[in-house]
Amino acid sequence: MAMYTIEIDETFDVPRDRVFALFADHGRFGKLLGAPVKRIQDSDQADPNGIGSVRKIGIGPLSLEETVIGFEPDSLIEYTITSMSPIRNHMGRIRFEDAGEGGTRMNYTITFEDIVPYTGKVVSAALEQGIRKGIKRVPKMA
Repeated sequence: MAMYTIEIDETFDVPRDRVFALFADHGRFGKLLGAPVKRIQDSDQADPNGIGSVRKIGIGPLSLEETVIGFEPDSLIEYTITSMSPIRNHMGRIRFEDAGEGGTRMNYTITFEDIVPYTGKVVSAALEQGIRKGIKRVPKMA
């Protein structure tokens, strides 16, 4: 069993609240990544996408569920996979901070372990490629 880490550090010329809002909204996050994403459980917090909210990613048997476990407006989103999955001990953490004049620095880290040997490498590469591609769309979408 191997541990994998993906880390993406990007700076956008877009205000932090707008970048955060894009990543926090499950539906818009899905559009950003080009994946079908639907919020299936609301958070008890003020923001329905906050702690305890659950999103379903994908379609039918190829879908998985992620639950938000950390949520600080304009600063932090943490989530973990809470359904059956080919990976375990998964944690996604997205931090947002001010950068330059009205810009935003985003640090996106994902860690997980594979269950089936060597599958982690494939999952990691696909995940990182999808996220990096989506992140290019942030300035247009935020």
